[in-house]
Amino acid sequence: MVCFRGNISGVGRWKGRENKVERRRVLIVGAGLAGTATAVRLLQFAREPVEIVVLERRAEYRQAGVAYHRESNHWQHVFNIQAGRMSAFREDVDDFVTWANHEADRNGWPPEWRDFTFTESGPAPRRIYPDYLSDRLAQAAREAMDGVTLVEVDGEAVDLDVRGEHADVVIRTADTGTRTVRADHVVLATGLERKYPSFAAAVMDHPAFVRHPYSAAGIERILGLRLDAVVAIVGTLLSAYDSAALLLRHGHTGKIHMISGSGLTLRTYPVDHRHRVVELPPPRLGAGTYDGTADFVRRVRAEWERACRWVRREHPEIPASVVSEHVAKAWEPYVPEILSGIPSADLRALLDRYGSLLAIKRVGVMAYTTELVEAAMTGGGPVTVTAGKVDGIHGTEAGTLVLSISGAVPHDIEADLVISNFGRESNYERVASPLWANLLRKGVACAHRRTGRGVEVDGCGNLVDSAGLPSGPVSVVGSPREGDEIVKNGRTGAFTFNLAAIKNHSVEVATSVLCRLESCYDSAAATLTDAPELTEAVSYSTMIEVRRMTARRRDHRQALTSRLEDSLRTIQAITTRHGTTTTDRAVRLAITEVAAAKLKDMSVTPRDLRILLGLENRMESVD
Repeated sequence: MVCFRGNISGVGRWKGRENKVERRRVLIVGAGLAGTATAVRLLQFAREPVEIVVLERRAEYRQAGVAYHRESNHWQHVFNIQAGRMSAFREDVDDFVTWANHEADRNGWPPEWRDFTFTESGPAPRRIYPDYLSDRLAQAAREAMDGVTLVEVDGEAVDLDVRGEHADVVIRTADTGTRTVRADHVVLATGLERKYPSFAAAVMDHPAFVRHPYSAAGIERILGLRLDAVVAIVGTLLSAYDSAALLLRHGHTGKIHMISGSGLTLRTYPVDHRHRVVELPPPRLGAGTYDGTADFVRRVRAEWERACRWVRREHPEIPASVVSEHVAKAWEPYVPEILSGIPSADLRALLDRYGSLLAIKRVGVMAYTTELVEAAMTGGGPVTVTAGKVDGIHGTEAGTLVLSISGAVPHDIEADLVISNFGRESNYERVASPLWANLLRKGVACAHRRTGRGVEVDGCGNLVDSAGLPSGPVSVVGSPREGDEIVKNGRTGAFTFNLAAIKNHSVEVATSVLCRLESCYDSAAATLTDAPELTEAVSYSTMIEVRRMTARRRDHRQALTSRLEDSLRTIQAITTRHGTTTTDRAVRLAITEVAAAKLKDMSVTPRDLRILLGLENRMESVD
């Protein structure tokens, strides 16, 4: 196995010296969380020689992206969810906490965190996450099978053309200019796209306007402000809380205005909160009837209140602050069918109007972040929340900025500093990325038709073109799949694009890519009957395949592969006795697909999933 930084060859294909087998190439565009997670899974799952190339346009964003980049996140920016939910592996829920406590290099950490013991339900600073992802990527590369290599390349993908079974990607680099690289498969892991803050068009370059609070320059500007200055923060959710908390911890005493159209604020997770899944019956919204958005919202609210009352009555141990999260999670299996009866225009309007409300109902935030800010909101404290839309911002001769707020009572707010939230752009027809602009222009990709959020993908995460057909050997992971997550999986809020979704995308895409590229798989899975002896053999083979796919060490993976081959031969023998002839490759494909589906099971918590998969206390066992 080889892992290195460097260049990749052009359209030619590398021949493996070890066994003269033609080695395939998978190009991952984006090396943030989504790209890294997918690279790790490809390295784990691959059986045959493959070159995994991870391309990143900003070297400092490797294994980080905007969300976790060290220079973009102060030590006081913590994950909005518990540290125990930040493992990169859904089947190994304790992995991040274990790494943080026993493997992380704490040299250079501030005293607040240097001697800190991380727990499942406690906080963790976001800026340590790149180190965790880097360590896990390096581990996966070291333990990959022979001929499986990882190459990390700096550059920006600006265009892509599908050429039959391959894709030619145009890459722009600082040292070599523009070149074209051929890949057998391309994975688009481009991350979050920034929204242009049109309300601030007149002050984008003003020294008192911070467009990117998650940046070294933004943090320096915030912390360099005089302590009694008036601050206006556009937004009232996580990024706003991060900025307000950073100011308050720095000793800020001046007025801090948090402003958003909804005026909604975050819920705080209770101490020792542990994620769990509660089962609820489907909401009773009428027998397939839809009579407009007003009627739909009325019905949903009535059913929501009924479900919350049921949870409080049947599960009194669940704190009130997370009842809504349990209901939102329990409703996910029913949401796709509910949404299918809503016209697209109405669905888009509902998502736009209630997006913030859905976000805070689905997920909370750590007390480390909220307690300080909420305390400053009470008793005449310096923090105030304003419900209103920022229509525009203009500068004054004194160097301050004036925000024009529309709402129940239109008014102006004058501030010494204005901090704009991240502003995620969901409409890919408006993103600034040259790659996505070219893909949409040429019809290789199309904006998500139902929601207008993200792009269209098929059931395996393959990019869909303007004709509604798979574009070719191109897959998508992460935030560009936001609309798909809403309508297919019933996900809402940050769960349409966050780590939970990415973990599933990485398993799904890595599995489908390798099943297409590797010679050990057939083009179609075998159809297995439900004969009792076959069911038992399939269950056993699936268990072995799950353990092979999740094994971290190469020797364990090799031992499990040998056992899997024996179990597949048993299945073939049984199918032959039942009058069915199938290839070992078709059987292997069927088993791998079932194993991948089990790894993506969202109906249970990761800890319960680990038990169901037989992985508890046996992650590396081959007995």
